[in-house]
Amino acid sequence: MKLLIIIAIAVVLLIPISGFAEPSLNVQDLVVEKYVSDLCCMITTMTFVEDDILILQKSDGVVRLIQDGVLQDKPVLDVNVDSAGEKGMLGITSVGSTVYLYYTEANEDGGESLGNRIYKYEWTGDYLINPELLKELPSNISHNGGVMVVGLDEQVYAVIGDTLGYGLLQNKPLEWLEGDDIDLKNNGVILQLEGENPYFAMGIRNSFGLAIDPVTGNLWATENGDDNFDEINLILEKFNSGWIVIMGPATESELASLPGYKDYIYDDPKFSWEQSVAPTGLDFAKFQEINNYDNSLFVGDCNTGNLYKFELNENRNGFEFTNSVLQDNVVNKDESLDEIIIGTGFGCVTDIERGPDGFLYVVSLSEGVIYRILPAQTITNSTVSDNGGGCLIATATYGSELAPQVQQLRELRDNSLLQTESGTNFMTLFNDFYYSFSPVIADYERENPVFREMVKVTITPMITSLSLMKYADSESSVLGIGISLIVLNGLMYVGLPIAGIITIRKRF
Repeated sequence: MKLLIIIAIAVVLLIPISGFAEPSLNVQDLVVEKYVSDLCCMITTMTFVEDDILILQKSDGVVRLIQDGVLQDKPVLDVNVDSAGEKGMLGITSVGSTVYLYYTEANEDGGESLGNRIYKYEWTGDYLINPELLKELPSNISHNGGVMVVGLDEQVYAVIGDTLGYGLLQNKPLEWLEGDDIDLKNNGVILQLEGENPYFAMGIRNSFGLAIDPVTGNLWATENGDDNFDEINLILEKFNSGWIVIMGPATESELASLPGYKDYIYDDPKFSWEQSVAPTGLDFAKFQEINNYDNSLFVGDCNTGNLYKFELNENRNGFEFTNSVLQDNVVNKDESLDEIIIGTGFGCVTDIERGPDGFLYVVSLSEGVIYRILPAQTITNSTVSDNGGGCLIATATYGSELAPQVQQLRELRDNSLLQTESGTNFMTLFNDFYYSFSPVIADYERENPVFREMVKVTITPMITSLSLMKYADSESSVLGIGISLIVLNGLMYVGLPIAGIITIRKRF
């Protein structure tokens, strides 16, 4: 069906394609696509409410609704926030129709901070209503945290950084405390919003990521260091992350300097970057179509745009590495990240969420995009299904799946190619190739009308020639007509331009 894609896109448009291939994954069984783009106002975190997405706009106090990949016009909530620095709309999560929201409240947008607040709302399907204040927390220009996550027991966890203040909860010895430091509370901690203990964990410097292991129910978190040693931590109840004494693996002298706080227990990070990358969102993969990533934790960062993949050990309480230099659970400045990098070009990631469909959704603040990561098999299966569809580039070019050209391609596929064994084998192999780049091309067509017209001019003659495939009703005729069309379109799109170039060069 899509010989036009092989010839027109892979050959004629090969050079332009390479410039649009961002972000990208370095594995063949997963693909990344833009799910929603052109999001404004510094998007931070998102949550699923059934199949819908609620997403936060950090800078203006607005919560937006995304349905079926389309951003809805009307906000579902608009509150007053102080968005200076790391303040603003910071965290959202949900349990059923109850939505939890973490933001830096102000009397008016851009006004003086009233502190970080956690509210509980009811979701009507159109709006967030009936706010109930759960927590009043300190705030500062930086280290406000705000990310929240729901445990398997439906308990809600929230993280707040040290808000640039250092007291007992930051492992500051009592004899060092003075002035307001003595009274510091509710900063540098992970809270269980409706639990019995005041602090689930302490000693947190600054965090932008919480995730729950879907198998064990364990809580995991990213933590940003000062000048070095960013971390991934396994957070058990009454965990002490060690700040301000420790970041990265602890030395003997650092452990000796840790003053202790009641019965909170320090443990080394499960992984550390010596050179700062600012790790942010993280979540566990659980794709329904493939099990290759059932033991994988995906982590984003804000400094490099990388997406990392960590393989869990058998007990799911640490990581396993093939490269010997990583087996100390630290990547030093001169060591390779290749084993753990699965993707690049995601910009400043602020959240990663696993959707009810099992796919991973990656929020990029810098790009204003929600990317979706899904198994390549998913797209292949949907493309060869009885329902048709899947002609992404043609649909973007002609504006609708109902366009005559798109219908022609679908009919050629279903009524000709898929009726023969050779045609079915061709489609299976071709889909692996086609969907490695077609979402990027289709997205760029929607954003760039000039490029869309260029593609239309290029592929229209080819679509016309493909009408000959309707006469293919046997294995031999599929092969015969298919090879003829390849030769014909090869001459038209490759041979004629080369002949023209040779003629011009001879004249000059």
